[in-house]
Amino acid sequence: MDLSLPQIWLIVGLIMLLAELVSVLLVFVFFAFGALATSLLATIGLLNDLESQILSFSVISLLSLIVLRKHARKLLDRRGLPEYNEFVGETAMVIKDIPVNGEGKIYYRGAEWKAISFNHSLISAGSKVVIMRTEGIVLIVEES
Repeated sequence: MDLSLPQIWLIVGLIMLLAELVSVLLVFVFFAFGALATSLLATIGLLNDLESQILSFSVISLLSLIVLRKHARKLLDRRGLPEYNEFVGETAMVIKDIPVNGEGKIYYRGAEWKAISFNHSLISAGSKVVIMRTEGIVLIVEES
């Protein structure tokens, strides 16, 4: 079974999409876009020879990378999301010492949570703490 050039570009584009799913670089998607666009242009007859297809792939990939990467990064950036602060100001009990620069455990709302000291001080088990903020699933606490 012989593959035509548009089919090869389609396969390259799909491989690039798979590579993007595995990586976190946000680069392969632009090469996938270039390969898929080249496949389409070759299929409809606008690009007949290999040289024009390679040039098309290169130009489309690089232009999309330059123009769209910054915008795509902004869409995927989680730092712009509002902070989750439902727990802020609530009181909890330390069940495993919270070291100066490490994680301990607190008991809050019927569950154990990882906790870090807000002001980097030792908080002993049995102490009551106030939740100052969250960092993912880790609660930043201060002794009350």
